[in-house]
Amino acid sequence: TGAKIEVLHDSQEAAAGASVLYTDVWMSMGDPESERAEKMKALSPYKIDDALMDLGSKDAVFMHCLPAHRDEEITDEVIEGSRSKVWDEAENRMHVQKALLAVLLGDD
Repeated sequence: TGAKIEVLHDSQEAAAGASVLYTDVWMSMGDPESERAEKMKALSPYKIDDALMDLGSKDAVFMHCLPAHRDEEITDEVIEGSRSKVWDEAENRMHVQKALLAVLLGDD
């Protein structure tokens, strides 16, 4: 396909020219609350905000699998902005899940 995959540790370098910026929650439901402060500090350079989105390509989009923790991994401006495809992504996932249920429950 011509795809190129790189692992980078600098969010600005990673975002430069990117077509899609994607993140997930930083704290999962099973993570100990005692680790929260340390984890938030370590991940804060990777927060996606307008400045980071601006480093992407001119038509860069933002995606997130939801639920999002606003002002942790993502700012309100990005998730609610015109470059966000979060709600389209969630809708597409819903239709796929409905189709899977129909198949699994035998509804032709």
